Amino acid sequence: MQADLDSGRHTGVITRFPPEPNGYLHIGHAKSICINFGLAAQFGGRCHMRFDDTNPAKEDDEYVQSILNDVRWLGFSWGEHLYNASDYFEACYDLAVKLIRAGKAYVDSQTDAEIRETRGTVTEAGVNSPFRDRSAEENLDLFARMRAGEFADGAHVLRGKGDMSAANMKLRDPLLFRIRHAHHHRTGDAWCIYPMYDYAHPISDALEHITHSICTLEFENNRDIYDWVIDNCDLPSKPKQYEFARLNMSYVVVSKRKLLRLVKEGHVRGWDDPRMPTLAGQRRRGVTPEAIRLFCERIGVAKANSLVDLALYEGAIRDDLNGRAPRGMAVLRPLRVVIENWPEGQREALEAPLWPPEIAHEGSRTLSFSREIWIDRDDFMEDPPRKFFRLSPGAEVRLRYGYIIRCVGVEKDDAGTIIGLRCTYDPTSRGGNALDGRKVQGTIQWVSVDDAHEVEVRIYDRLFNHERPDAGEEDFLTHVNPNALTVVRAMVEPMLGNANAGERYQFEREGYFFVDLLDSKPGAPVYNRTVALKDSWAKQTAVAPAASAAPTATVRQERPEPVRAPENRARTPAATAAFDRYVLLGLSGPDAAVLADDEALGALFDEARHGFEDAKAVANLVMNDVAALRKVHGFRAAGREIGRVAQLLDVGHITSRTAKDLLMVLATEGGDAAAIVKARGWAVVNDRGAVEAAARTVLADHPTEVAAFCAGKASLLGFFVGKVMKATGGKAQPQVVQEIVRSMLDA
Repeated sequence: MQADLDSGRHTGVITRFPPEPNGYLHIGHAKSICINFGLAAQFGGRCHMRFDDTNPAKEDDEYVQSILNDVRWLGFSWGEHLYNASDYFEACYDLAVKLIRAGKAYVDSQTDAEIRETRGTVTEAGVNSPFRDRSAEENLDLFARMRAGEFADGAHVLRGKGDMSAANMKLRDPLLFRIRHAHHHRTGDAWCIYPMYDYAHPISDALEHITHSICTLEFENNRDIYDWVIDNCDLPSKPKQYEFARLNMSYVVVSKRKLLRLVKEGHVRGWDDPRMPTLAGQRRRGVTPEAIRLFCERIGVAKANSLVDLALYEGAIRDDLNGRAPRGMAVLRPLRVVIENWPEGQREALEAPLWPPEIAHEGSRTLSFSREIWIDRDDFMEDPPRKFFRLSPGAEVRLRYGYIIRCVGVEKDDAGTIIGLRCTYDPTSRGGNALDGRKVQGTIQWVSVDDAHEVEVRIYDRLFNHERPDAGEEDFLTHVNPNALTVVRAMVEPMLGNANAGERYQFEREGYFFVDLLDSKPGAPVYNRTVALKDSWAKQTAVAPAASAAPTATVRQERPEPVRAPENRARTPAATAAFDRYVLLGLSGPDAAVLADDEALGALFDEARHGFEDAKAVANLVMNDVAALRKVHGFRAAGREIGRVAQLLDVGHITSRTAKDLLMVLATEGGDAAAIVKARGWAVVNDRGAVEAAARTVLADHPTEVAAFCAGKASLLGFFVGKVMKATGGKAQPQVVQEIVRSMLDA
């Protein structure tokens, strides 16, 4: 940007943030928002807010309003520059007419399948459409009739005349307009043809005089189409596209399609569920916009894809809340303590600060100390291990801001469960220090029984228990953390019991909590845990930074794209050409390198794509399963059948487990993938009656677990789903099983 200004190419900077209104914004969008609005502000320019509303079937005004609210909440403003791609539908149409008259676009009457088939492969050029040489007059007539609504969806499309032998397959006569008889949330039924994103986006940029069109690396191959549209259309400006690495974060899924599944299938309570990575969910959880902007500043902007550890995000939240959340005491798992030598009915006022010494804020609150108090069950052990410095029989502990107490008795119910403690206190130890100088190592939280408030506290944790929940073959939903939400009835001091919706506090020793904006009522706050004081997952990840992490933190690289250079990669010309083709298909550098350097494996991959076009899905099978089977068994099936396995898996006709078995048969015996699935009865069980019968049997066989689930042990849902999956031979759809089991348990 600075170079463009210095050279005079641009006299100012204009960027844009162009979300599609088909879902709620998430943390990944926050990075893009901060980059686009932030860079514009840095160079004294402006950022436009523009909705990419070219797909009416998936868009809704609810999403529009949520997106606007989220961008405002993050602290950014577009001023008067709010636009929509639909504002330019007429301009897109007029420019398309000009392309047709200039012989640069035509109406294609092939089906979608025929267009895919004639587009070619990475090794073979495409074939011209039989309709490519229609006259301009015929094309103009058909295009006008398309707009008038004379044809059904899919009957025709408008394509640009690119190069059917181009290395970038996106340039092989790209689609510009398609027919969609769908109601648009802004234009209503005025249009039944809609421009494709790759056509409408550069036109919108040019009409708004955008100088720097910034997008994520997944659109790098689309840049050629962007430039084609800019170069071939009569536009008032010529913007350029630039790419940056999207935000990939451990233990988080940011695919809008997958987030929609979480919502629709009931794994969360909505787009604003505090477990969700959406900005609405994070806002309700208690995360501040300042924390998110701090996080985006720390991770910076890169050109290589990377995996950011979630602990870095949590560290930014802690650093932000440390100076804005006053301290209070809460007992999340209450255990009653009677102080035997404290006089009956006596209460004593203790002064406690709202802030630790290192926070330059003033303020205090008054705590009431009495004969009976609540402490946390985790702060007592009847038979403690070494170095347990809390309360145990005969041991002493310091009550924060209060006295030193000693446990002299334990009360249990008939089942042997501890229901209370008997203690004594040292009258000389007010403030927590004994006059005789004895050392007491442990300090615990407490709340007086006399003035404690009982409140609902929701302990939120990571939504997924796998670092890369959507990276493997299995359904990402199998990695949903059953303990992502735990609800407890806690005892809190009066200040916390009288808190108002939207207030934030640190529960000392527990974490930062936020009074829920929707479910809280006057005198009955509901608390959401925003983040724990320490990273409870640190031992598992081994890379999480401390709460006081420095602004520059380590970001782990996610298989970064290697630079092809003679000193680090020597290849034959054929292998180099193969590597380039695979990268153009969207494969990562390392994956492309493996296939390019292993000629036989690469040939299997190329052949497999004749069975299924999705390069990433096919590469996943070839590199993870086929490569291993090939070394042991060879591979008797034609590569096309590997692609058909990928397709069967993609459409949900088989499970990932079945896919492995099917590949084994193909490797050792050969055959037709679909025929093998049919002959062996491996197709997914779609008969709800069969799944319901299996579920009834499982629930009848486990009455103890059913009773525990009904009593509140929600984590047992996964136990029942696993049993039913086993009963169906692993052939049922997990989400269908979960739906049926949940409905039976709720009944």
